[in-house]
Amino acid sequence: MSDITPLQSADGASVPPSESGPAPSAQAPLPTGVTPQASAAQPGKTVFGLRQDANHYQPPQNVVFNDDYEKRLPEDPYGEETAPDARIWRVYNEEAAAYDTVYVGQARDGLDVMLVFAGLFSAVVTSFLVQVSQSLQADYTAMSAILLHDLVSVQLSIADGTSSRPNITAPSINPLQTFRPDSITVWVNGLWVVSLTMSLVVALSAVLVKQWFHHYTSILSGTPAARSHLRQYRFDGLQKWRVNVIIGLFPIVMHISLVLFLVGLMLF
Repeated sequence: MSDITPLQSADGASVPPSESGPAPSAQAPLPTGVTPQASAAQPGKTVFGLRQDANHYQPPQNVVFNDDYEKRLPEDPYGEETAPDARIWRVYNEEAAAYDTVYVGQARDGLDVMLVFAGLFSAVVTSFLVQVSQSLQADYTAMSAILLHDLVSVQLSIADGTSSRPNITAPSINPLQTFRPDSITVWVNGLWVVSLTMSLVVALSAVLVKQWFHHYTSILSGTPAARSHLRQYRFDGLQKWRVNVIIGLFPIVMHISLVLFLVGLMLF
């Protein structure tokens, strides 16, 4: 026997269920993966087309992540959660090792590139500087050649009888006169010396940072708690001395050094 009760029209006549539409209690099925609470919620605020409400994403319930330490490591006995061999220290060491591998690897790659560039650049600047630095002092070889030429000219004039002693002029160059290089030469040498100094400072600092990283990633011994404490002590040292900032300054210093060299090359 059917449980559907015919509806009554305004004049008291019965209306068949097929003509009256669905029952008031019937609801349309929800799409797969959409809960009634999420469907009833109003659309949240969007930023660049992305919804910012908390109900727009529902994480899967049956997904087990591989890094679930509670399933990989045994639970500590009651009261020994911070013992030297506790699970928390083992988890910390594993996470720290994964972080340090990525962090130190990226830093070392950048330092290797910086060392190669600084070494080649220093060699180039040194070759230019060796040649230009000679212009900061008097060229006694050229001066000797000029004086010798004047002496030979005077001797030839006297031998030919075409010149008398009163007409002999003084040498065109005085070796006893103080030598003063021109300002362009001084500027070029100064720019290239500063450029070479900055490049060598970057190379030396990069080597020191690589040694620091080598000590930072050295093998630790002892209990998990002791290893975690020592690793944290080393990491705090990196943060205290702002090693990240120092590494970030290397490209800036090398760019400044390259600009100084190019300016000196233009003046040269």
